[in-house]
Amino acid sequence: MPPARDEGRAALIAGLGCYTIWGLFPIYMHALGSAGVSPLEITAQRTAWALLWAAALVLVARKGPELRQVLCEPRTLGLLLGSSLLIGINWLLYVIAVNSGRTLEASLGYYINPLMNMAAGALFFRERIDRFGLTAIGLAVIGVAVQTAAVGHPPLLSLGLAVSFCGYGLIRKQVRADAQTGLFVETTILSLPAIAYVAWLQKTGAGHFGAGAWTTLLLLCAGPLTVAPLALFSWAARRLPLVALGFLQFIAPTLQFFVGVASGEAFTPMRAAAFAFIWVGVGVFAFGAWRRTRRLVIA
Repeated sequence: MPPARDEGRAALIAGLGCYTIWGLFPIYMHALGSAGVSPLEITAQRTAWALLWAAALVLVARKGPELRQVLCEPRTLGLLLGSSLLIGINWLLYVIAVNSGRTLEASLGYYINPLMNMAAGALFFRERIDRFGLTAIGLAVIGVAVQTAAVGHPPLLSLGLAVSFCGYGLIRKQVRADAQTGLFVETTILSLPAIAYVAWLQKTGAGHFGAGAWTTLLLLCAGPLTVAPLALFSWAARRLPLVALGFLQFIAPTLQFFVGVASGEAFTPMRAAAFAFIWVGVGVFAFGAWRRTRRLVIA
């Protein structure tokens, strides 16, 4: 088999791997929640352990020179401060959603996110949205409206997850740093309050690290479960066509959706209708992306 085909297959496997890990992440969060770990402690522990793994990733990838360059650029550091705050908010909202029995709302947020990215690209970077994109965004808006009617209030967690991750993407688009270096700086910024909070919990006896072998093991896994899928994504993104990534990104919210349904979350006909609009919007979005890529290839 030609080397290019081998690399393409490996990149596809890496892409499937990262989105599968992200999609099944609620199972891990449920396990920690069942052990009595609060969303804030989970997020703090996740940040602290992710810092060690992110540092290892920078060392393995030999990104020291780039890291030094980033640390000497005030504008880049300022942007990474903003992105770290947004990803920290996103992580916390996600844990709150999952451990309060609202995984379906988290799934909805990550279905909306690519469509929100498209709208943000048009608003901030003057990227053109074709009729497929406009249709997809319109269907997503209808889906959110139906979800609002279904639960009796706007799906704030869904919107919060979508907005925070969209904002994170907008900032990272302007940062001159690769995924490994950027993640290390972000986790370093977030780890300052995170480690202080974990230390306070442990000192007061309210912390769960060391409280039991199983819980401690779960907390130790937070680092690789945060960094590994990002490393897989970064590797795959450089080798896969954008249209392939466009399709793969919907694996995570789909798996989250099934986890939510399997865990017994209410899935009423109105909620089904909301997801139906979102799914059709996703289909239109994916078809439009495929059509644009096919046109470029033919040209």
